[in-house]
Amino acid sequence: MLEGLRESLRKVIRAIHVDESLLEEVIRDIQRELIKGDVDVKLVFELSERIRKRVKEERALSKRELLIRAIYEELVSLLGEGRKIEIKEKPTKILLVGLFGSGKTTTCAKLAHYYKKRGYKVLMLALDKFRPAAEEQLRQLGEKIKVKVSGEIKDLEKYDVVIADSAGRDALDKNLIKEIKRIKTKLKPQEILLILSADIGQNAGVQAEKFHEALGITGVIVTKMDGTAKGGGALTACAKTGSHVVFLGTGEKVEDLEVFEPKRFVSRLLGMGDLESILEKAREVMDEKKAEKVAKKMLSGEMNLLDLYEQLENLSKMGPLNKLVELIPGLSLAKIPKVEEDKIKRFKHIMDSMTKEELEHPEILNSSRIRRIARGSGTSESEVRELIKQYNLMKRMMKGFRGRKMEKLLRRLGM
Repeated sequence: MLEGLRESLRKVIRAIHVDESLLEEVIRDIQRELIKGDVDVKLVFELSERIRKRVKEERALSKRELLIRAIYEELVSLLGEGRKIEIKEKPTKILLVGLFGSGKTTTCAKLAHYYKKRGYKVLMLALDKFRPAAEEQLRQLGEKIKVKVSGEIKDLEKYDVVIADSAGRDALDKNLIKEIKRIKTKLKPQEILLILSADIGQNAGVQAEKFHEALGITGVIVTKMDGTAKGGGALTACAKTGSHVVFLGTGEKVEDLEVFEPKRFVSRLLGMGDLESILEKAREVMDEKKAEKVAKKMLSGEMNLLDLYEQLENLSKMGPLNKLVELIPGLSLAKIPKVEEDKIKRFKHIMDSMTKEELEHPEILNSSRIRRIARGSGTSESEVRELIKQYNLMKRMMKGFRGRKMEKLLRRLGM
């Protein structure tokens, strides 16, 4: 779904003229991708009609900008509103509920890691007594992220945030409801979050409704968004039933949890980037001034290899590079070739073998210098040339996007 929606947007951006034929072609593309993503067919056709109507009737922008804006805003509307959990009371107690296979225990650790990184003192409660390995799994995760795990509901006042993992079943039956209600009565949580796996698609809405009726959930965390094409179906189904999604699980690592904000999510979905997420990640590994500087350098197009080296050092602390590229406005739409993590390491070895002058003025790199750098870094001349090519491509793309109409459009969309 991701690449299909981006290709639809590329068609609009590349088109010399946006006419009715292109409008219908793009709408058909969007319909096909959303239905493939398990989004309810009725919702898809309603969205299509709203886009069609807006492009034909509104006059404030050019047809191109109007179509892109309509696609963006209607997709945001389709996903409903996100909800942010505020840590006001101490301890703020969060109870996680869900069925087997949803990723509940792993999400407990991800959530603990998320709040710990933000300066809160966190405790995890292993309250799933039904699955024998659940407590041991949580304790292992707790050791990994250096968060204490307890099997009892006591001495909670020492902590800012308490996250409780509860029992699961294959289905929401009377025994599960009884068990969770017992925990709920004793724990008195401010938040009850339902963990849903994205691969159940539209069924997410049905599950959310049933859990809410039985237990009064306050929000939803959708996991495994990286491993299924049905994520859109799960998110839209939750929105349709009024269940607010608060977080998304986007991978297997404890860092792979992000706050769900529909505007930013759709912006990345369409390849328009998400600079705010870059800044958030940067703030976790450097101070705010440096974080702002990194974002500006990424988009300035004025960087040299010394700047690139410094950015690669910082970016390696912020997560996989290919995921970060997704956050930079325009780069996903530009189809820049993906660079593997081990190649990034070789690039750094190559730059380590360059002089300060060569890093600051890459234009002086001639054949003899490239030969010397390759020998010194234990790489090939072709790899040195590849680094230079990637650097020049990145610099050219950044400069191009800085001056194009796309930047104006992103500002109009509030990004």
